[in-house]
Amino acid sequence: MMLYFILGAAFIGVACLVGGVATFMFRSEGSAEVENRLDVLTGAVAAPGSKDKKSEALLLASPLNDVPNFLEEQIKQWFNVRAFLQQADVALTPSKFFLISGLLTAGGVLLIPLAGAPVYFAPLGAILGVLPFAGLHFKRKSRLGAFAKQLPEALELISRALRAGHSLASGFKLVGDEMDAPIGTEFNRCYEAQNLGIPLEEAIEEMTERVPNLDLRFFATAVTLQRQTGGDLAEILDKIGYLVRERFKIWGAIQALTGEGRLSGIVLLALPPSLFVVMWRLNPNYCMTLFTDPMGHQMLAGAIVLQVIGALVIRKIINIKV
Repeated sequence: MMLYFILGAAFIGVACLVGGVATFMFRSEGSAEVENRLDVLTGAVAAPGSKDKKSEALLLASPLNDVPNFLEEQIKQWFNVRAFLQQADVALTPSKFFLISGLLTAGGVLLIPLAGAPVYFAPLGAILGVLPFAGLHFKRKSRLGAFAKQLPEALELISRALRAGHSLASGFKLVGDEMDAPIGTEFNRCYEAQNLGIPLEEAIEEMTERVPNLDLRFFATAVTLQRQTGGDLAEILDKIGYLVRERFKIWGAIQALTGEGRLSGIVLLALPPSLFVVMWRLNPNYCMTLFTDPMGHQMLAGAIVLQVIGALVIRKIINIKV
């Protein structure tokens, strides 16, 4: 009973510590930053780097309380958490994302002893902290895939609007009104940005940063060149849409041809862990050698390394870029 009480108190303490640190990081520079932005908006001071129109547009477009904290600035050198959350279309700040991941990690570590498992399995509970990232990664991938499938139809819609005599901005508004999310949301956001004074080229460039899609980048480049040099933009959009559709056909054929390889990879990667769970259930003492004997530690580490290498090799074989 005392052990459960100690573990529960440790969990509450770690949760409070993580929450306090996240709150401190989030609010450490928030007040000063909000005051500075209010001064810029009211004209009391000049915007820093006011010659950079893109920086000024981002300053006016972002929320006043959305301030990067110290942890986010450090991680941004390797991984842009804010852009990742934006691409997944999740209404979470990086601070809340870090807080949720930290609480799940601490809870997973403490859950293993509470469930009656050996204490040396506790580090495995930290895998729970990866669940928010895995869920957002899946949602981001699904959203970007849906955007790519909708893009040819959107380009053809803009092309027909241009031939009917509408402006390019009106074509963006038409896509935002007539098409579903995510492409309708992104094009409508782009239209509203240029409607508030941001040049259309910069609004499209910001959209390509929110949606890292190669075909969308082609579209942005075509629009920029056409506005600078002239030309028939409707015909260009038709050709880009046709190219995207043909590439999707090739991609579907490749997916059908590599289906057997993907299924084989899933079976081969899932077989060792599944057999380990079965053996642990039938004869736990037989599997304990992997955790008690030094040679067992080496064998376990070697098996994990070989599993990772095998997964990377199989992924490299079946992942054919179109």
